[in-house]
Amino acid sequence: MADRPSTEGSQMGYIRTLTGDIPPESLGFTYSHEHIVCRPAFWAERGEDDLLLDDPEKSQKDIEDFRACGGSAIVDATAVDYGRDVPAVYRISLETGIKIVGTAGFNKSFLWDAKIKEELKPIIGDYETYGEWIDRASVNALADFVIREVEEGLEGTPFKAGQVKFGTGYNRIAPLEEKTLRAVARAHRETKAPIHSHTEAGTMALEQIELLQSEKVDMRCVSFGHMDRNPDPYVHEQIARTGAYLCFDGIGKIKYAPESVRIALILELVRKGYEDQILIGGDTARKSYYKHYGHGLGLAYIISKWVPRFVDEAGRAGFDGNKLVEKFFVLNPAACFAFKK
Repeated sequence: MADRPSTEGSQMGYIRTLTGDIPPESLGFTYSHEHIVCRPAFWAERGEDDLLLDDPEKSQKDIEDFRACGGSAIVDATAVDYGRDVPAVYRISLETGIKIVGTAGFNKSFLWDAKIKEELKPIIGDYETYGEWIDRASVNALADFVIREVEEGLEGTPFKAGQVKFGTGYNRIAPLEEKTLRAVARAHRETKAPIHSHTEAGTMALEQIELLQSEKVDMRCVSFGHMDRNPDPYVHEQIARTGAYLCFDGIGKIKYAPESVRIALILELVRKGYEDQILIGGDTARKSYYKHYGHGLGLAYIISKWVPRFVDEAGRAGFDGNKLVEKFFVLNPAACFAFKK
């Protein structure tokens, strides 16, 4: 088992939220991968309305439900190529008191056929599509863009990113995806911002690790998303052995797997000694996942329904479920999303 950075003392720096930097211990109960308000150009161009979270008032109502159940913080994993609405999410944070961590960087390459919105062009250049921009810019130029979003603000706003992100495709890493991975790695080294990885259907994490290590990234600063989409305990153990965090962010998505599968995967990692490297979220990127858009399970589901079930199942397996919940939702996010000094 890899040594974890301590949550006490000089190793821990701060967590950067949209409303300012905070000490890690004040983060509280955290969902580690969600989407709040976004209008991805790729899906908008194709008329995929379910994938447009385009009503801030409805999004805010779900966040208020989360808060009413004891929630404290959300990591909004929406990158520049996924139609962020930074001012709207900032206002939701202010009005609800929920701490929100914003995301710099990129998603996966199939989204990059979409057109860049006009208000972004003065910031990134007069490119037609995200793919054209990423292809024509150098790795270091892309890294500089990510650095500015961490140190100055997202999309020209004063609201700064608290993590940097890259993504790859299903069973493949396209050349432009490798380019953004390296740009994000270099931005991380410059800013100390934690890294989040999008793995399509949970694939290519081990290959991503090889590339990140070639960029001299400390894997203890990386979280890998969508781990439950590839329910393979062997792969999970290989990732965990590097010291990285594993984010199980498909909670409630029975179309991919029943909750029994996700809980079994999590408890298997606990048995192997990796309980300090597990994060939980819902990756709520559709109207139909939200209660106040499409009468879905909503943002309150994990904290109000899944957590009690997990505590019960963990107890039956001989573990202290409440202690594990504190780690997955409080202590581990506080360590993972901290800028290390």
